[in-house]
Amino acid sequence: MSNSESLISTEQRLGAHNYKPLDVVLTRGEGVYVWDTDGKRYLDCLSAYSAVNQGHCHPKILAAMVEQAGRLTLTSRAFRNDQLAHLYEELAALTGSHKILPMNSGAEAVETAIKAVRKWGYEVKGVPENKAEIIVCSDNFHGRTLTIVSFSTDPDARSGFGPYTPGFRTVPFGDADALAAAINDNTVAVLIEPIQGEAGVVIPPAGYFKRVRELCTNHKITLILDEIQTGLGRTGKLLAEEHEGIEADVTLIGKALSGGFYPVSAVLSNSEVLGVLKPGQHGSTFGGNPLACAVARSALRVLTEEGMIENAAVMGDYFLEGLRSIRSNIVKDVRGRGLMMAVELVPEAGGARQFCYALKERGLLAKDTHENTIRLAPPLVITKEQVEWAVDEIQKTIV
Repeated sequence: MSNSESLISTEQRLGAHNYKPLDVVLTRGEGVYVWDTDGKRYLDCLSAYSAVNQGHCHPKILAAMVEQAGRLTLTSRAFRNDQLAHLYEELAALTGSHKILPMNSGAEAVETAIKAVRKWGYEVKGVPENKAEIIVCSDNFHGRTLTIVSFSTDPDARSGFGPYTPGFRTVPFGDADALAAAINDNTVAVLIEPIQGEAGVVIPPAGYFKRVRELCTNHKITLILDEIQTGLGRTGKLLAEEHEGIEADVTLIGKALSGGFYPVSAVLSNSEVLGVLKPGQHGSTFGGNPLACAVARSALRVLTEEGMIENAAVMGDYFLEGLRSIRSNIVKDVRGRGLMMAVELVPEAGGARQFCYALKERGLLAKDTHENTIRLAPPLVITKEQVEWAVDEIQKTIV
C-alpha cells in the first residue's frame, strides 16, 4: 500500500464521512500549484473554495503570520491587542464600512449577521419581538450550522437535522417579483449571495440586484450580501456587488481574508445594524485575535498591492473565452464572472465527478457540484500561459 493509500485508508477508518473528497493527498502548495505525496504537481482550480485567492503559501502572508506568532497569538476580547484597530482601519478604508465585527468562519459571520439584524429589527425598525423574518433564496449556501441549514433547500444539507429554526422565507434566486411579494411588515433583511457558488456559479439576470436594493431601501429592509466566496477579488472586483453598482447594508467576508492561512471572517456594516450589539450579547474567543488580524492585514495588502483583483478580471475573461471555445456535445453551459467559473454538462454525460477525476490524472484539480457541474476557481495569480494550459487539458477531457 502506498503512502497516499495508507492515509486515505486511515481517514476512512477514523474520520466522520461527512465529506467525499477526490482521492488525492496533497502535501505542499505554492502559487497556483499543489503537490501530492507522490510528488505529482497539479494546477489548483478550486483554491479551497476561494480561500487561497492570493495563491498557496504566499510568502508575505507567511512572514506576517510567523512574525506575529512569535509575539502574541491570542488575548481573547477580554483585553485589547495592537492589531485589531489597524485591521478595522484598513478594512474600513478599503470597503467603506462604518462598523466591523471580526469572527472566524464564514458560517459564524452569517450567524452574527442574522442575530444582529433581528435585534436591529426589534430595536430600530419596531418589529414585534420574536416575529422578525429574513428572506433567503432557494439553492443558497451560507454554511452548515443548524440555523443556516434550517433555510437551506438542499436535502443533503438539511434533512435529518430538525427541528429547524423559524423566521425565514425562501424565494427563487434571481426573481425580484417573488422577492417583492414575500416582503411584509416583519421583514428585517434579505440574505443573498451575489453569485450562488455552491449551486454551480449561478449568476442572476442583469438588473436583479438594483431592484433588490430598491426594494430593501423602500421597505426599510437590511440587504445582507454574503461575499464570503465572491468577495476579495474573486469576480474581478474587490466585492461582487460592484458589478451591479449597488452597496449592501451588511457585507460578509471570509475565506480569502486570510489567504488560506487561518480562519478569519468579518461582518461589515453601516453603523445602525452592528450598533445594536452591546457588551456580552455576542462574541468569540478567537474572533479578532492578534494573529488573525496580522494575517488578514497582510492578505488584504498583497491582494490589492500586487494587482490580483485586476488580474482576476483579465484572466477570468480570457479563461471564460477559452472555455466557451470548447466544442463538445456534453457541454450544456459555460458561465462565470472573473475567476469564478463553471462548466455545466448535460445529464447524459453521466455526472461531472468522473471528469474531475480525469482532469486530476492530467494534473488539474477541480470539483464537481450539483451532479453535473465542474466548478473552476484558480488562485487570482494565475497567468495567461497557465490558463491556456488549463483550457487545453479541459478540452481534451470533456470530448
